Amino acid sequence: MPATTAETLSIVNRTVSVAPLVLLSAADHYGRSAKGTRKRVVGVVLGQNDGKSVRVSNSFAVPFEEDEKDPSVWFLDHNYVESMNDMFKKVNAKEKLIGWYHSGPKLRASDLEINELFKRYTPNPLLVIIDVQPKEVGVPTDAYFAVEEIKDDGTTTSKTFVHTPSTIEAEEAEEIGVEHLLRDIRDVAVGTLSTRITSQLESLQGLHLRLQDIGKYLQKVLDGDLPVNHAILGNLQDVFNLLPNLSTPKIAAKDLPSVNGLVNGSVGITGGNTENSELARAMSIKTNDQLMAIYLSSLIRAITAFHDLIENKIQNKRNIEDEDAKKEEDKKDKEIKKEEKLQLNGTSEKTDKESKEEASKKDEKSTKK
Repeated sequence: MPATTAETLSIVNRTVSVAPLVLLSAADHYGRSAKGTRKRVVGVVLGQNDGKSVRVSNSFAVPFEEDEKDPSVWFLDHNYVESMNDMFKKVNAKEKLIGWYHSGPKLRASDLEINELFKRYTPNPLLVIIDVQPKEVGVPTDAYFAVEEIKDDGTTTSKTFVHTPSTIEAEEAEEIGVEHLLRDIRDVAVGTLSTRITSQLESLQGLHLRLQDIGKYLQKVLDGDLPVNHAILGNLQDVFNLLPNLSTPKIAAKDLPSVNGLVNGSVGITGGNTENSELARAMSIKTNDQLMAIYLSSLIRAITAFHDLIENKIQNKRNIEDEDAKKEEDKKDKEIKKEEKLQLNGTSEKTDKESKEEASKKDEKSTKK
């Protein structure tokens, strides 16, 4: 078992914050160079390291090749690193070379050797593993520092990586820029409420994974697989102290407000003798208020739908009556036209008969003469 040193404790207590721009640059680097392969990409991270906190604000890609069969065979263009570092110093002198990154997703056998190479530029280089293809919801980065591992049996020391917590933090200007980019690519078919629920669900999933990691770590410490780290335990205690105090004075369930039994139905109170804390009472009141708003909204929607249904029925009835009236008018028009036609035909026949009679009379007169 390695002994816990002051250096290890100071590294564990450091906070590493990574800017979203670094993640975008690493993902773009991987997409251009190694997408669809098992290769990893390597680059340099720039930022500030004051010994207590590390801020990774920028990065650039580096030409890198390695033998997949033999991890000890690898190539990194350090001349390119030096020339790019000089150019970045001219652009922003505050951003210094503080370490390197690769696309992982796990530590490799050659990482210690590559880390020794970066000691030319910074005394304690930071290694950031950026998972460009994460399979779980959460922070896609892991930060490491190399330290001397002291053996309990007195054997020679060796280098090893110590994990330090990392977060994704953006500056105000960067947050505004990312927000404007998300507005352009956001699905317009998805409403604001759906977007908020989706983000909350993703946040809860990430919180659930973090709690699982904490539980696994504590179980390993309890089983003796990992050494006790008082710094981590202290941080966990600080987190648990932020939770609300549930040991408030209890009150009887009969003192709880009731609106047609909604309180009992919403929080599962089964009798008047059941005791509940003040937090449960407040939660019951808020839940009942929300349920009342939902109930009223449902009533309004039902009444509106019923009103629309009645209007639709009335309109359909009017349309049917109008069609029947139109048919009756068309029928009457046809009958009138038929009668007029018959009258015209009768008049023409009478005229022909009279003309024939006159012609016959003329013939008779001419014959007598």
